[in-house]
Amino acid sequence: MFKRNSTTTTQPTTTTPSAVQAVERITSVLGPGLIWEGKISGSGGVRIEGTFEGQIGLRGMLVVGESGRVTCENIRAANVIVAGAVKGNITTQKLEIRATGRVWGDVITTSFVTEDGAFLRGQIRMEDQVDLGLSPEPETNPA
Repeated sequence: MFKRNSTTTTQPTTTTPSAVQAVERITSVLGPGLIWEGKISGSGGVRIEGTFEGQIGLRGMLVVGESGRVTCENIRAANVIVAGAVKGNITTQKLEIRATGRVWGDVITTSFVTEDGAFLRGQIRMEDQVDLGLSPEPETNPA
């Protein structure tokens, strides 16, 4: 009953996909009540709950929260979620405008999601691929 079989049988093994996409994380937050003018660039995720005016170029995710207000000539980020207000053009792989989101500007994207009640005044251009035009990520060498 508990004997080991002398013949070994090979069973097919199920493998999980090795290219599982990492979950994007928010690494920096501009909190409510803060006003910032300048430039945001890099590879991390940024959440804006305050007011920002300037340039944005991210290889990560940009989230404009419900209390967030962004004025930017051209936002360039891998993924953009808008629940607040954005005045400016958006170039992104994926744009999501939530029900409370307001966008005034043109959009270039490969994927577009909107909720009932979202607002967009501008044109949407859907592309197969979007070049964000960001400089290559600098290499980090451990010391």
